[in-house]
Amino acid sequence: MRIGYARVSTYDQNLDLQKDALTQAGCERIIEETASGKNVERPGLNSIKEILRAGDVLIVWRLDRLGRSLKDLIEWMNYLDSKEVAFKSLEESIDTSTSTGKLIFHIFGALAEFERNLIKERTQAGLMAARARGRLGGRPKSLDKDKRKTVAQLYQDGKLSVMEICEMFQISKPTLYKYVKQVKEMENKS
Repeated sequence: MRIGYARVSTYDQNLDLQKDALTQAGCERIIEETASGKNVERPGLNSIKEILRAGDVLIVWRLDRLGRSLKDLIEWMNYLDSKEVAFKSLEESIDTSTSTGKLIFHIFGALAEFERNLIKERTQAGLMAARARGRLGGRPKSLDKDKRKTVAQLYQDGKLSVMEICEMFQISKPTLYKYVKQVKEMENKS
């Protein structure tokens, strides 16, 4: 069986492009997930492990959909190999059912990790340079202190759902929980 795995990092992103490509590649089943690639433990990947059988093919749109580090990707390849499952990445034209495909997988994985490390190094260097000039990095807070307290109070009251509060203040769920935690910590210090 051909099983596809489609992943986006945030709820703002759309899976349609990946799903269309996986369907066109002949996937009989597509597992969809919204999760950061940094998270090694992802429910969608866990369900794939339960589904895959010897002779199956796991197909992804791009290599970075499966994992963000070379170590993670190689662990996946070793797992798939031990289960006699082939792997295909559509954008990179990788097919581990062939020896050439296995070699190309390792080369692309190494290059992808190298690129991520370069980006990380440039970002860190930029932040250090900004700090040296007295500027702080990061995104400015979307809500002032009073509004953050209001968000935390609405959450604690329990009269509105998390989604209603998020929509009201145009913030994400993680941001709401972060504000609740910050307000709670400030109250504990008082």
